[in-house]
Amino acid sequence: MSGDPNRHPMFRRLSPRRSLRRLLLAGSVLCAAPLSAQGWIEIDRPPGRPPLGTVVRIASRVSVAVDGPVARVEVEEQFRNPGGGLAEGSYLYPLPGEAVFQNFSLWMGEREIRGEVMQADEARGIYEEIVRRRRDPALLSLASHGLVRAQVFPIGPGETRKVILRYTQLLDRAGDALHFRYALGERGPAGAEVVRVRAADGARFGAPYSPTHPLTVTRADGALTVSLDAAAGGDVELFLPLRQRLVGTTVVAHAPGGEPGYFMLMLSPPAAAESAAVPRDVTLIVDVSGSMSGAKLDQAKSALIQALGTLGAADRFRLIAFSSSVRSFRESFAPATPGNLRDAREFVDGLIADGGTNIEGALDAALDGRTDEGRLALTVFMTDGLPSVGERSPERLAERAGSRRGGARVFTVGVGHDVNTYLLDRLAAEGHGSASYVAPEANVETAMSALLGKMRFPALVNLRVASAPVRLEQQSPGALPDLFYGEELVVLGRYDGAGGGPLVIEGERNGRRERFSAEVRFPRTEPGNDFVPRLWASRRVGDLTRQIRLEGATPDLISQVRDLGLRYGILTEYTSYLVQEPTVVAAGGVRRELAAPPAAQSGQAAFDAASRSAALSGAGNLAAAKASESALAPDETTGVRRAGGRLFTLKRGVWTDAAQVDSLHVTTVAPFSPAYFALVRALPELVPCLGLGDAVLVAGHRASVRIAPDGVAAWGAGQLASLVSGFRGT
Repeated sequence: MSGDPNRHPMFRRLSPRRSLRRLLLAGSVLCAAPLSAQGWIEIDRPPGRPPLGTVVRIASRVSVAVDGPVARVEVEEQFRNPGGGLAEGSYLYPLPGEAVFQNFSLWMGEREIRGEVMQADEARGIYEEIVRRRRDPALLSLASHGLVRAQVFPIGPGETRKVILRYTQLLDRAGDALHFRYALGERGPAGAEVVRVRAADGARFGAPYSPTHPLTVTRADGALTVSLDAAAGGDVELFLPLRQRLVGTTVVAHAPGGEPGYFMLMLSPPAAAESAAVPRDVTLIVDVSGSMSGAKLDQAKSALIQALGTLGAADRFRLIAFSSSVRSFRESFAPATPGNLRDAREFVDGLIADGGTNIEGALDAALDGRTDEGRLALTVFMTDGLPSVGERSPERLAERAGSRRGGARVFTVGVGHDVNTYLLDRLAAEGHGSASYVAPEANVETAMSALLGKMRFPALVNLRVASAPVRLEQQSPGALPDLFYGEELVVLGRYDGAGGGPLVIEGERNGRRERFSAEVRFPRTEPGNDFVPRLWASRRVGDLTRQIRLEGATPDLISQVRDLGLRYGILTEYTSYLVQEPTVVAAGGVRRELAAPPAAQSGQAAFDAASRSAALSGAGNLAAAKASESALAPDETTGVRRAGGRLFTLKRGVWTDAAQVDSLHVTTVAPFSPAYFALVRALPELVPCLGLGDAVLVAGHRASVRIAPDGVAAWGAGQLASLVSGFRGT
């Protein structure tokens, strides 16, 4: 929201206290971690004397009430003085630029705290002054924010103060969704962060989606509540799809300029509508060989019982259990009648684990079924071992299954390390499904339930992008999967060109072709939405590493994986070797060959690699993508850091971007000089990287930036503009 917020009818200005400037500029920020849109207390340091005490935040809570396009935000924070003396200073809160301040609550006894609000231009100078004094570049991320500040009267040793601040903002409209942002910053261990967003009229919204954080969604009494676990920090991004049509369509773009842009396409059908769902033919195949005995079989049987409970009146099903031989509940598909479901549960209860693993027989039995037109065939195949009866070659098994699957979607679940990942990945890839891997200590029932629950109500199948106003490239997933009610489908990719117009999506329902469109815009330059490139790159790495295992490693595929890892700060089997040179120690201590022969793709190393590829290619948010890389993350003592979506290694005391090459011209800038702050304003994407310290080297497209004491302190005519152009490749 532009303009002076003092003139907005929702804004209430508090009494100005110009004397607080002395408190602000004379102090030092005393908190456990760099902060963004959360507040902090700046301690007063009287001239010539040490501060009286310290203050730390011990708890924070962010509550958001959505009413139409308006979000009313309430931030509650608690601060404690753990020291032995009095603490006094100013409470500071960086206010988002589009927000309208409402009120501020802090009482000390009978005395109400009053304060003032400053605009972003005035606040920027304050932030830069703090950075100079503290040598803390983390606060530079607040340069686009306004500032609320109020004097905090003495807090005694052991005392706690609670602050409640409220503001209102209009939510951006992104296609068929409302977009909420909250800049949380990198958080310290004190005060677990939970952001709760509540819409009283929950029926207006489809399935919420966050590309940055895991979320929990509840619906009760007509209201929608979304809880985000934001303890790890980082900016919170949340999309609330509006229910206006068969499928809500939202496109979000990031375009750095000088190269193809990035896009996120979100398709959001309404909540489950069984009467309108595509009827299904569901085949459940379960391994009951001797190795499944005990807890694994009990969990698998529970998952099958749950799967039977998801079947609708129009669905049909088959149950196939295999060990050395193959047993089927019925010879063909059985309608999901109460009697058949009762008999199927008895069949499941009677399963025992014994014998070998006849994967060939199980696949033959499953692929013999025929699916009528207008029905969606879904096959779930679960095993915990290698084929030991019948055909044992994973290549021949995959070829045989691929040639006979018809139009069935195939989803595979590998339990434990003794599975052939090549076979499971290949079956899923050819079956237009996905492969999941369950570690030996994990719960099979949980994994199966998540998979089957998602496939409960198909909305549209055989989806494709029929037309778009620009050329879409490197899309992930490459072939659009089926769309299910109550589940958003998120597609990421690159786009070439710029422009606006209709984005047309086609799909099938009940044998009929459906077509819907939405007006979208693909900008030539768009600095916002910087979560899109990192999430796209994570998915792309997952797709490429799976392709390497299925088709073999080529120099081009290896180069693509390595370049993505270096540019976007993603740890892969290849970048982990590179950043740890010259010791070249990979995760587990041994450098592995990703493209092992199909028959050899089993064991823990193959299981871990397949699990990471599956997790990355299906990552729904940045937190999930980061978690999938954890097994490859080198120990911090190796001198490796990630910042701003980049990998850095410590070389001769300088945190050096792993993408830096000798051909890039390097411009050196003195830290915290006028040139430094002008550079940050011109290239705000540098801010996360500068937080690594005073000696940093960041690689750009055609030019790089180095922060060091011997750098320039002031820019000559045209120097900064030239550097920005070279860094961004424009």
